[in-house]
Amino acid sequence: MTELSDYIDPSVPPSGDGCLECDETGSWWVHLRRCALCGHIGCCDDSLNKHATEHFRATGHRIIRSFEPGEDWFWDYVANEYARGPRLAPPESHPLSQTVPGPADRVPANWRAILEAAAEAD
Repeated sequence: MTELSDYIDPSVPPSGDGCLECDETGSWWVHLRRCALCGHIGCCDDSLNKHATEHFRATGHRIIRSFEPGEDWFWDYVANEYARGPRLAPPESHPLSQTVPGPADRVPANWRAILEAAAEAD
């Protein structure tokens, strides 16, 4: 495991309750990830849009933390391994009432088939 405190700012709050880009475009996500440096909330690589990884590629912010309730792990994109990090500014996850995948009103009924087709295309 890697400890990279230069790439983590525990004082920065998350950018919101959901994936910033998916919220802007009306899309949906499977799980959420939080940039440990700037607080950007993006969707995970199991999601259709993979905005958390896109944020890393655009900014170089290499450490993310799960933004799922009950999860406190960090990931280092550069080392491609779990990392250690401090407690981050609240909230530590999206609201418990938010569905996974979510948000409920934007998740298509055939979401599993959509993700399977996207994975086959990769």
